[in-house]
Amino acid sequence: MQHELLEIVSNLGFPIALSIYLLVRLENRMETLAERIKDLGEAIKSVL
Repeated sequence: MQHELLEIVSNLGFPIALSIYLLVRLENRMETLAERIKDLGEAIKSVL
């Protein structure tokens, strides 16, 4: 029973940890992209 439980946790734990890591990285990149798009909009307004 313990071996099966340990196997389930190890099989599910890695994909969950990897997903969380990738989502955090993606969130940071999305925030940076949003800031740059905002800056681009302001630059375009200043030209017009």
